[in-house]
Amino acid sequence: QVQLVESGGGLVQPGGSLTLSCTASGSIFRILNMGWYRQAPGKQRELVATITWRTSATNYADSVKGRFTISRDNAQNTLYLQMNSLKPEDTATYYCNSGDQSITWGQGTQVTVSS
Repeated sequence: QVQLVESGGGLVQPGGSLTLSCTASGSIFRILNMGWYRQAPGKQRELVATITWRTSATNYADSVKGRFTISRDNAQNTLYLQMNSLKPEDTATYYCNSGDQSITWGQGTQVTVSS
């Protein structure tokens, strides 16, 4: 029973920054590999970034490497995505989830990058 709640999205100009948060309920969060996903209109949901539970090793989609940073605070059951140098193509609904278990998707948080 893990519940995921994303927040922090909004409207930002190209080149701007935004930090997303994902708060997860449940005691197993600390041992879950976690990731951020996004889905743009008319497109499939894609994996943006991942972070492991054991070492907090990270991985990123090529499209966001060098611009996004995923992190986690296990004490707060929270996952973060720091987004810098945002581009219009980053516009999407962003979700957090784990690839380790089948967890119900949250509502996501909308990020719109536009001038």
